[in-house]
Amino acid sequence: MPLDLWLAFVAACIAILILPGPTILLVLSYALTQGKRVAVGMALGVALGDLVAMSASLLGLGALVLASATLFTVLKWVGAVYLVYLGAKLLRSPPVSMDMAAPKEKPVGEIFTHAAAVTALNPKSIAFFIAFVPQFIRPEAALAPQFVVLIATFVTLAALNALAYALLADRLRARIRRPGVLKWMTRAGGGALISMGALTATMARS
Repeated sequence: MPLDLWLAFVAACIAILILPGPTILLVLSYALTQGKRVAVGMALGVALGDLVAMSASLLGLGALVLASATLFTVLKWVGAVYLVYLGAKLLRSPPVSMDMAAPKEKPVGEIFTHAAAVTALNPKSIAFFIAFVPQFIRPEAALAPQFVVLIATFVTLAALNALAYALLADRLRARIRRPGVLKWMTRAGGGALISMGALTATMARS
């Protein structure tokens, strides 16, 4: 892959990844309530989710999903229900006060699984990769090496982005002392996840 084409891909990925989506909202919520101890686990979960979604897209699953109304509907509803479920859990979670006892710690493995699932099960990811990645592929060259480079680049950037968000949220968490602030942020994150789940459920097949 030519260096200029790869650099253009990197720039496009960074511009896309910094926009908060369901995955980043989940990362922020966990970082605010669990601290930086879960940052690496969340970043690895995001990396795994993107690896699954992007690999499936490039291996042809994405084209199959877009071509089949049944498969698209199943994947769409699985992702939508999971996003709503996570949002409802956030809305029902007790308010956290930085002046009170720390919230119950969750296993890093559980948080890793959540981050991976919410990233991989979003059907918009597959549709996005199908529309986005081909712009950076040279059809006259061998496809497999290009796929490896593109997948490795995006997954690495996604993991670093999630890690940066988690560490930043942890630093903000350390400075927050009013219980209402964390309560508002947690409720806002839960509401956003539910809204994104609803939007995913209504997403039409192009």
